[in-house]
Amino acid sequence: MDKKNALRAGALAAGTTLMMLLMSSPALALTRDDGDDPGTGLSVIETLGQFVLAPLALFAVIAGLVMVLDRSKDRTPKAKAKARA
Repeated sequence: MDKKNALRAGALAAGTTLMMLLMSSPALALTRDDGDDPGTGLSVIETLGQFVLAPLALFAVIAGLVMVLDRSKDRTPKAKAKARA
């Protein structure tokens, strides 16, 4: 049964990806519309800073705040209960 579910999930993911690729037409992005006023492009450093470093820094700040402001006293891991047959 697991193989069947995995195959179904894979087919769904592949179909969804294919439909997304077919529906987005990058060729239409080359034609300019009335009122378009694109700005200057980003350099490689600006792109990496904006789309890689800034999210990582934001994640680190949020994770740090959660760890510092966590007031729970229970730090020991809970023992897992054994399943009874």
